[in-house]
Amino acid sequence: MGFDRDLLRFVGLCLKSPFCKCGIFIAIFWLFVLLSSLFFGYFDVYSKEPKFLEVPQIVWGLNNQKIAFARACLTARMLNRTLLMPSLSASPFYKEMDLLKPIPFDEVFQFEFFNSVCEGFGSGRRWTVEKDLDQLKQFGTHPYDKYETIKIVGKNPLLWHDHWPVKDYARIFQCMALDKSISAEADKVVSRIKQIGFESKNYRVSYVAVHMRIEKDCMIHCKKMQQGLNITEICSSKDEIIQRLRIIPGLKTPIPDYLAVADDLLKDNSILSGWDKGLLPFEKKKLGVFDLYNRHPYIIQSAIDYKVLVTVFRHFRALSSSNELRE
Repeated sequence: MGFDRDLLRFVGLCLKSPFCKCGIFIAIFWLFVLLSSLFFGYFDVYSKEPKFLEVPQIVWGLNNQKIAFARACLTARMLNRTLLMPSLSASPFYKEMDLLKPIPFDEVFQFEFFNSVCEGFGSGRRWTVEKDLDQLKQFGTHPYDKYETIKIVGKNPLLWHDHWPVKDYARIFQCMALDKSISAEADKVVSRIKQIGFESKNYRVSYVAVHMRIEKDCMIHCKKMQQGLNITEICSSKDEIIQRLRIIPGLKTPIPDYLAVADDLLKDNSILSGWDKGLLPFEKKKLGVFDLYNRHPYIIQSAIDYKVLVTVFRHFRALSSSNELRE
């Protein structure tokens, strides 16, 4: 009881002091501000409508489609929107849009894996990089930000200008794991190549794999790029590829050399001729896996080849780190 009387006496004296009254008022004011911000912040989070970004069907080859998809993710993140998962293209007929057959993202890559690992990523006009970036920034402000969905239109708009560092692309590529069915098909190809390596008595390095982009239209595009950049190290002919294989340190021969080439080149018998002794060239037809590839659309075939190439790269890196290639 004595304590209560002392407390009441203190409160009474405090209320008579102008300084004490001012302190109580300030405390009540900041308490009101804190509670208001918590309440309205909570209300804003749960009342805010989700916003989306829609992009056109992604086209061209596998690597170009991966790059374009990464740009769509980075654009969505920049605009603070969720990306509506675009369709990829099963075929490379980018010049004939009516021949493009769409293929769902999850038939090539693992959708659940992408969302779990990359959470938060979500115009044929000749614009400069600066103008394109300015337009993207505008889409994140009023009045564009009030729309539930923004749709990017134009001819392959995600294959032109670029605004993000390489590390951002690498982050997204790490999330793009191939579908398990594609990996299983690639394992069959690798198993067949390894069988040939075993038959050739090479028990250390199973095989070499080369992605040969020497078809006519690719070489024309490549030569024009070399001329524009005034360099000579982009394009590689078959002879140049053979020369580079010769200088792989510690490469033990004989060894099967798997050639990942376009189907048009399978009709050219010269692809398999002219290789150094000890390099045993095989393409999908000679390897006996042509039917395995042929039952899939173009983008799946490319994904199988990609997996085969990645497998041999990891194998070489493992051998190199253990010094087996140097023995």
